[in-house]
Amino acid sequence: MSTLFIRYPAKASVDNGAAPSCAFALVGDAGQLQQQGAAPLGNLAELVASARRVVLLLAAADVTLLQVSVPPLSPARLKAALPGLVEEQVLGDPADCVLAASGASGGDGQGLRTIAVAQRLWLERLVQALQAQGAHSIAILPAQLCLPYQPGAVAATLSVSDAGFELAMRTTQTGGFGMTLPAQAPAALQTVRALAGSEPVTLYLPAAQLAQFEAVLASEPTLHGITLIEDQWLHWIAAARAGALDLAPALGMANGAGRQWQRWRWPLRIAVLALLVNVVGLNVEWLRLRREAETVRLSMLQIFKAAYPNESVILDPAAQMRKKIALAKAQGGEAAADEFTVLSAALGEALVQLPRKDIIATLEYRERALFLKVKPNTVDTGAVAQLRAALLARKLELIESSAGSWQIRVLSAASGGKP
Repeated sequence: MSTLFIRYPAKASVDNGAAPSCAFALVGDAGQLQQQGAAPLGNLAELVASARRVVLLLAAADVTLLQVSVPPLSPARLKAALPGLVEEQVLGDPADCVLAASGASGGDGQGLRTIAVAQRLWLERLVQALQAQGAHSIAILPAQLCLPYQPGAVAATLSVSDAGFELAMRTTQTGGFGMTLPAQAPAALQTVRALAGSEPVTLYLPAAQLAQFEAVLASEPTLHGITLIEDQWLHWIAAARAGALDLAPALGMANGAGRQWQRWRWPLRIAVLALLVNVVGLNVEWLRLRREAETVRLSMLQIFKAAYPNESVILDPAAQMRKKIALAKAQGGEAAADEFTVLSAALGEALVQLPRKDIIATLEYRERALFLKVKPNTVDTGAVAQLRAALLARKLELIESSAGSWQIRVLSAASGGKP
């Protein structure tokens, strides 16, 4: 996976309507530079979609960093209090701005925090453009805080845009600013020198501008303490990964993630439709089975009433019918298949086939079954198999619960006729 860094030009250079060129760099997880160049944002769709994360470096001229004294507050209360804390320092309505606060140790003094302020509508347009190209996760960092910082020195960069030079300066660990300047090298250097005061300045410039600025610097003795260095992506990447202030969560994006719900729109619709079809189908089948069960119950009830018209209480027609039939058979002298006499007679007939008949130690009848205990060393495996086959022919089953303990009962339907 990779991270795509994009340096977006200042809003002032975009107001003319033309698509601005954005410097970009594709960086691997190990920090290796895979691809770099410059292109309009709309032409980076393939890189944006393939990158695990997109880091947008917002022009320093479009982000104001304020040092504000903040009382100890929870994150939720701090978010609610931010508009009131910066109201006197912001032109316009704070509700139209994105406000992001640094951590508790992010200020330069006791109780101070850095508050980043940017135009909400401008950021929303940029984020929507990235999300439309398939961005998975988005971070928005002020460009001035992505310059290499050294205590006691000022880091600055001058980049060329349609509006002239874009200046970004980092004066402290959490402080910096930016502006647009006319495309005049002497005036730009004079501005950098004046804004930095007496501190030394490291000025990062595009390789194509180095020779011009070196000549101006050599011809102006008042421009002392300025060191010119070629601007490279490695400087920006290292500083950005050091934990610059992210504006994406303050914009309402959880961890800067651009959740692409649109791409799941049709799969979700199909899933909901499939679920609806299955639920409707299950309910239709349940209603059909319920009607069939009701029809069967009514049929059984009618048959029972026809056979026993004097029966007033009918709770379970099938069970009551079985009970009536068993009672009628008993009254007619027909013994039930699970009565003691029938079971014992069948057992006696089966024992005749064994070489030895006196194998039973005890015999007990309960729960409509015979429980036997066999004398030790009177039957072997072959005799048990022979007895089981004889009982099976009489629709009885032999269950050996333990060694020498047998249970003989009517063959159940669940056994499928198997011994």
